[in-house]
Amino acid sequence: MRRAEFRLLALAGVLCLRRRRYLLPATHEQHLSTGERVSISTIGNEARLVSLREALARERPVRIIEVHSPLAAVIAEHAQGKGSDKREFHGFWSSSLTDSALRGLPDIELLDMERRLSWIDQIFSVSTLPLVLDGDTGGQPLHFEHTVKEMERRGVSAVVIEDKCGEKRNSLLPGDGLHRMAPVDEFCEKISRGRAARSFTDFMIIARLEGLITGLPRQEILDRAGAYVAAGADGLVLHSRSSDEAPLLDLAHELRRRHPGTPLVAIPTAYPSVTEEELHAAGFSLIIYANQMLRAATRAMEEVSHRILDHGRALEAGEVCIETSKLLSMPDDKRPIVRAPRS
Repeated sequence: MRRAEFRLLALAGVLCLRRRRYLLPATHEQHLSTGERVSISTIGNEARLVSLREALARERPVRIIEVHSPLAAVIAEHAQGKGSDKREFHGFWSSSLTDSALRGLPDIELLDMERRLSWIDQIFSVSTLPLVLDGDTGGQPLHFEHTVKEMERRGVSAVVIEDKCGEKRNSLLPGDGLHRMAPVDEFCEKISRGRAARSFTDFMIIARLEGLITGLPRQEILDRAGAYVAAGADGLVLHSRSSDEAPLLDLAHELRRRHPGTPLVAIPTAYPSVTEEELHAAGFSLIIYANQMLRAATRAMEEVSHRILDHGRALEAGEVCIETSKLLSMPDDKRPIVRAPRS
């Protein structure tokens, strides 16, 4: 074996061993055996794509969480539940809301996709977990085709696009006439053109149903879902801003019956008391915790700043901070952060 091939195999092995879920795709095993040049970044990107598809095919809920920085990704990847099953996060969510808020901007698509993808590059420099990107409406079909290619190249595993049109408004914002549905045929064209632009079939284009947000009749939401699946959607998000989960769970049961092979996705921001087990029983395969990491960090920063101002020193602020030594060792020390006792 040539030295260059050996080094590449060794690097690929390190990449796979960093997280036990990741296997080198068979296509790249073939490339390596024939001596064809393959970049390690391409290996990593395809591994993420394959791993998300495979995870969704299993009979258990897949959970991903919003990360807005490499540090957030390190924390999330190495977090572990206290129960006997030691739950973990299976991947990340890149939120347009948190990306905007982190930079002091409103969530109205002020951030261009290239800037958001450059931040994802930084996240992938410290993690091998797959990432799903919040693509808002996806923009114009021609722009979406280009975006799909860029997302694949950067290693994004899936994009979620919502079936609304007009000026961007966050779906959690209430208000009559604030949200407008996109025409079905136009949204289907966007899905099919994005699908045709893919280089890898494992890259997923997931359609977000906004009918519960805008008050569409139940049947119209179901009809839209059927049209999106026929157009090639690889999954369906059933979105709601209501704390009453009953309509959402009812629709999920029906969507699962009609489209048994299409993954359903829940974003339980507005109905946080619903458990993963209940969502999975209703038919959801993927659960996205869409903004909790930044919300928690924001509350902690507010508390620290107030304590310093109130006491004129840093001692009291230290009660809600991790140790400086922990922060210094974060890139290398992957042990979970010890949780502070509740006050």
